[in-house]
Amino acid sequence: MTEDLVNGAGRVREGEELDAGRIEFFVKDNLPGLAGPVSVKQFPSGFSNLTYLIIAGDRELVLRRPPFGTKAKTAHDMGREYRVLSALESVFPYGPRPLLYTEDESIIGCPFYIMERIKGIILRRDLPPGMSLSAEQAARLCRRFTEILVELHRLDYGQIGLGDFGKPRGYVQRQVEGWSRRYRNARTPDAPDGEEVMAWIAEKMPPDSDPSAVIHGDFKLDNVVLDPADPTRIIGVLDWEMATIGDPAMDLGNSLAYWVQADDPPHVQAIRRLPTNLDGALTRQEVVELYVRESGRAIDNFDYYHVFGLFRLAVIAQQIYYRFYHGQTKDQRFKALILAVHVLDQFAREAIGKSGL
Repeated sequence: MTEDLVNGAGRVREGEELDAGRIEFFVKDNLPGLAGPVSVKQFPSGFSNLTYLIIAGDRELVLRRPPFGTKAKTAHDMGREYRVLSALESVFPYGPRPLLYTEDESIIGCPFYIMERIKGIILRRDLPPGMSLSAEQAARLCRRFTEILVELHRLDYGQIGLGDFGKPRGYVQRQVEGWSRRYRNARTPDAPDGEEVMAWIAEKMPPDSDPSAVIHGDFKLDNVVLDPADPTRIIGVLDWEMATIGDPAMDLGNSLAYWVQADDPPHVQAIRRLPTNLDGALTRQEVVELYVRESGRAIDNFDYYHVFGLFRLAVIAQQIYYRFYHGQTKDQRFKALILAVHVLDQFAREAIGKSGL
């Protein structure tokens, strides 16, 4: 593997610029040993919190800040993200090392934090040019991906200082009610009404799984960093903004909502954003079976968690599209998200139709 495959940053998008001078003053004042001029670039992907590359001499740092424009009251909490990374630093070797956090909005207009960069390959819709995975390598990557989620869910969150980080009791009910409310609030005239799916997830809602766990909330292939020397080896897990204490079965369902496999229908293939359709890649069912074996947790009726994951992903897409629809962002990537909302709603209804629940 070559340097060309390593995920890079580029020009900052219009309307999302940062004041490099203020950032330089802040980091040099708080991180001893930084030298040389500071420059700011932006990582091109991601639809929620914004991620920038801060280069100070030969040191590379990553800055995370909330998106510009209107946002949900409790979303994009930089302090929560920084806290969970700090708690995981000594027990979960995949999180980026957190360095600085500030609520001083005079610097860039919002709270933000800075962490070390984990430099490696981040997969997108298809493998990058020059990279290939055999069927055996694809299977190995999928297995490692699942095993790391199990490792996270095994942590004793009380022992690492996260006993008050979330409210595990009633987690599933809050998720169902909360995401349904968010969808109704963010619905635009060109979006599906979603009422059939919302009624089903409310009616079929299971009790919370036991025990609760630290959950990532957005665990997917483009939120892990691969070793350039061995792309089946995961060296980092990114984007902890949705982490909390909750039901690990819900976390798995949310993860597999992104998992478009090779035999999914064409309308689902159209919104695939990850290379989970590779020859040799595990199917969703195989991932669930591996998770159950490795974790020792019983997950009955996984259809429920998958349908909820599809619905939640539709809500996330709709919330982002809402910002574009109302002119709160100029990012043209958001324009096509309404298609994803329709497809996810249809796929969820199809999964309901096939479910034995």
